[in-house]
Amino acid sequence: MNDHLPVQKNFLIRHATLRQIQVFESVARNLSFTRAAEELHLTQPTVSAQVKSLAEAIDMPLYELIGRNIYLTEVGEQVACSCREVINHFSNLEIMLDDFRGMKRGQLRVAVISTAKYFIPIALGKFCKKYPDIDLDLTICNRETLHKRIDHNMDDLYILGQIPNNSQDLEVLPFAPNPLVIIANRNNPLVGKRVSLKRLAKEPFIMREEGSGIRRAIEKVFAEKELAVNERLTLNTNEAIKHCVVGELGVACVSRHALYLEDREGPVVELDVEGFPIQKQWNIVYPSGKELSLLASEFLEFLQEEGRNYIQLEQEAMSRVL
Repeated sequence: MNDHLPVQKNFLIRHATLRQIQVFESVARNLSFTRAAEELHLTQPTVSAQVKSLAEAIDMPLYELIGRNIYLTEVGEQVACSCREVINHFSNLEIMLDDFRGMKRGQLRVAVISTAKYFIPIALGKFCKKYPDIDLDLTICNRETLHKRIDHNMDDLYILGQIPNNSQDLEVLPFAPNPLVIIANRNNPLVGKRVSLKRLAKEPFIMREEGSGIRRAIEKVFAEKELAVNERLTLNTNEAIKHCVVGELGVACVSRHALYLEDREGPVVELDVEGFPIQKQWNIVYPSGKELSLLASEFLEFLQEEGRNYIQLEQEAMSRVL
């Protein structure tokens, strides 16, 4: 029986191709054959055929098609993670070969919490000036979605506030402060006053969606004082929330960094509220044991050395809205 073990161990090497691995990784990440075909510049039948061949080589179902939606099976999730590792290894090899040729190329995938969108494009823009030939993939999402992307090893680096429960499986590098503040329309009678949390609880509140770290922070602060949030609206972007504040629909909690583009005399003002700002911070995260590509390692070093230069200082942000 032992004579057959080498054959079993090498089965995928003999039957699966790199093209199949690349195609299935794209389908698994996009959960769409159409988007995978567009991303890889292939026809949809070609994508379907490649995925079918890989599934036949593994001899287990990799996904379920329910209606028009694709859902990965448990095996499919594991295969997708392994495919990403293979692709990352080859991307790393390509970068090293390009280094020998005097070029800097490769793919950099970064996923960030939505409040980090106010600085990460600037940092990426500066980084891309150093390496103009890289392929860049930036995902901006809420906390819950970001945790799922980490679980599925979908990106090189992640920037987020609240660390997932499985933090023992992650490399966590504290990066920068991210204070949470209460904002209101300039015409709100609470502007310019010291506001108790009990008084704030009477104001209609515009909340972030379920799964948002800001929502969890607000609910925790109110619960500790045995107070309830007077929720009027639920929205999933800071920009939509700020527009509602401008429209005098209520108060809201946002990252102070979300205010740095606001005009000093504009309609959005930070309130002086008991217990605020809530002191949070951004962290750079990636799975423990993950072999970062040379490009991801360089971007990590770039963020640690220069990233804070692209984050508006708290005092400057406050001066714009008070």
